[in-house]
Amino acid sequence: MKFTLSWLYDHLETSATVEEICAKLNQIGLEVEGVENPGAALEPFLTARILEANQHPNADRLQVCRVDAGPGMNDVQVVCGAPNARAGLAVIFAKPGTYVPGLDITIKAGKIRGEASGGMLCSLRELGMGEDTGGIAELPEDTLPGQSYADFAGLDDVVIEIAITPNRGDALSVRGIARDLAAAGLGTLRPWMAEAVEGTFESPITWENSYPEACPWVLGRTVRGVKNGPSPEWLRRKLETIGLRSISTLVDITNYFCFDLGRPLHVFDVKKLSGSRLTLCHGAGETFKALDGQDYTVTPDDCVITDANGVQSVAGIMGGDASGADEGTTDVFVECALFDPVHIALSCRRLGLSSDSSYRFERGVDPALPVAAMEAATRMIIELCGGEASEVVSAGEQPKWQRDATLRFNRVRDLGGLDVPAEESVALLEKLGFEVQEKTDTHVRASVPSWRNDIAQKPVLAQGRDLPADQAARAAEGVELIEAESDLVEEVLRLKGLDAVPPVPLPSVSVVPAVALTPRQVRAARARRVLAARGLVETVGFSFVSHEDALRFGGAPDTLRLLNPIASDLDQMRPTPMVNLVAASQRNAARGWADIGLFEIGAGFSEDGQQQIAAGLRAGHTPRYPGQVSTAVSLWTAKADALELLTQLGVSVEGLSATPDAPSWYHPGRSGVLRQGPKMVLGYFGELHPSLLQVEGIDVPVVGFEILLDAVPEPKRRRKAAPKLSAFQPVRRDFAFVAARDVPGEKLLKAVKGADRNLVSDVSLFDLYEGEHVPEGHRSMGVEVTLQPVDKSLTDAELEAVSERIVAAVAKATGATLR
Repeated sequence: MKFTLSWLYDHLETSATVEEICAKLNQIGLEVEGVENPGAALEPFLTARILEANQHPNADRLQVCRVDAGPGMNDVQVVCGAPNARAGLAVIFAKPGTYVPGLDITIKAGKIRGEASGGMLCSLRELGMGEDTGGIAELPEDTLPGQSYADFAGLDDVVIEIAITPNRGDALSVRGIARDLAAAGLGTLRPWMAEAVEGTFESPITWENSYPEACPWVLGRTVRGVKNGPSPEWLRRKLETIGLRSISTLVDITNYFCFDLGRPLHVFDVKKLSGSRLTLCHGAGETFKALDGQDYTVTPDDCVITDANGVQSVAGIMGGDASGADEGTTDVFVECALFDPVHIALSCRRLGLSSDSSYRFERGVDPALPVAAMEAATRMIIELCGGEASEVVSAGEQPKWQRDATLRFNRVRDLGGLDVPAEESVALLEKLGFEVQEKTDTHVRASVPSWRNDIAQKPVLAQGRDLPADQAARAAEGVELIEAESDLVEEVLRLKGLDAVPPVPLPSVSVVPAVALTPRQVRAARARRVLAARGLVETVGFSFVSHEDALRFGGAPDTLRLLNPIASDLDQMRPTPMVNLVAASQRNAARGWADIGLFEIGAGFSEDGQQQIAAGLRAGHTPRYPGQVSTAVSLWTAKADALELLTQLGVSVEGLSATPDAPSWYHPGRSGVLRQGPKMVLGYFGELHPSLLQVEGIDVPVVGFEILLDAVPEPKRRRKAAPKLSAFQPVRRDFAFVAARDVPGEKLLKAVKGADRNLVSDVSLFDLYEGEHVPEGHRSMGVEVTLQPVDKSLTDAELEAVSERIVAAVAKATGATLR
């Protein structure tokens, strides 16, 4: 909300300085966002008068002028090239050392074509105030030399901008701000009363209201015989100083009252309306052009004003271009209405349209002001544009806004931490316009003024549908009382000064602070660190992809199709972040970075719901190091990434199994599923399917993994005992087993491990061989077994016995024989 100091003085009688006003605004909760003095840069410019203007002896287009610029500068020679420079003309003078904003130069004394020049005669464009280039500015004949041009032109009016909280619709008016400052002791509020204008004829335009839920009350009157045109200087300057464009007198009057009293108005050109009735009703899908020149299509939930030809205004938001006032307007119909804040806010969102009027209606306007505002606006129209007014016509009725609020004096201390005497609390409320109805030693009951609609209106309470009606009624009544009292506490505190309220820390819930992150968040953070440490780069992708991409990664059900996507190729919720990683890999390869490692931790969507997935991808070849050649990425690297991540998340790798039934986007023979038990799937790994890479245009090897973080069990919290470290050296033995090709190596390793759990501490597969000396359809698997004695060193006989048990266990579990 912007206002000028002079505009504030229209409503507030005070001798306070700008600094004092701004300090008080901050203290009472109207935070000052900016203070601007538009005339500060023009302060050095002076009014002056040309005494003589003679032709320059050495230049055809220059004149040598003698200028009177006031005391001490009553005979200054200035060389000027303006064609309108002449003797007797009142002008704007810049003395040496003055910065000229329109030219971005600083004036210096010197000589021009041999003639001394001690300043500059300026145009408005050179002052940064216009585009007129016809010559120097011409001031009125009675202008006295030596005045500051900023003072002369009234450009020294300070502009103050304040931030408005959603509950303070009354502060969206200059009078509301003045009222608050007066109540805070910074002056006296000037009285304001609208003088009634007697109607001399019946209005040819009347109202009909078929949408009272959106507009409970509307007034209007016709003013005929007006003459519209440019606004007078005082009105134009008030609006332009706060950033509004002056359009015409009739339109500027409505804008003036919007900011002066916080009362939006609108004027229709009567001759552009069809029929004798304006109707407030639901929209019906019509498209109309608004005053901003844009076309809008209204819905049945929007409130519109129509005539016989259709929509003429989106009620409370913006009028239509077809019925707006212009220079040819002679008869106008003035609209003054109350609109429901929620209906206005929803319409603004649906239409993507906002205005100064809707901004005020959304926050609530004074429900008792329309009659007085109509009279004041009518009188100003007649004073500035002439004409005569009709009788006032209306539809609906003024809503019952009257409400009392009760304040218990001790609540100011209990809720605000500031001990304010009871008499002072009552006096502060009375200064704001509250009228005391009842007062005791413990509390006061006061009627709320109409302009404080945030206190006067009953709160909206969202209650459960299954709540009994009597309980819902009691709850609503209790909330109403509590909220009203809290509002009064706030009013007392802010008038005392918010900076006087002592800071009090919130009470601690417990001595030990609560956990800042949930287990799910901790798991995701740990996964990021693990994958980044393994050389992968994190990416962040959209949770929606194209329908075709989703089909290649497990399907794209219609239930996960977006009805209103942000782009046509982002119309499906992604089944896995791997979709985004493959696309990122393709883009990097196209730019010469085929060897890359990426990961993303994000959501994957299916008809069963949403789950968090840690997906990683490696493409191309491994880096080259001294003594090590670069090789293509392999599924074993992807498996190692997946297993390391699960290990760091607290999953015992020894309890996992790998099965070859990976999803369809993985290579069917070079991929696997990591399971914990027969049913619990924790993730996938392997090479991506060649057909998928071909479609994506990727011609390098690509492997990946996906860990389903929501499926990873939380690690069990067990008390850890001291580790038992053996004093004896471990013994390592190698075994080579010949087994059928379809026997999983994992099954063989488990059989070895189970042969003697007390001695066998570790088992690893180090060799796979198919070929000569191995039967067709079989393969040789080399296994290294680590035996760790605990009580004593193993004898040869004991080692042989353990070896026999290992061979027997493998034969029983897999049918393999010792090679």
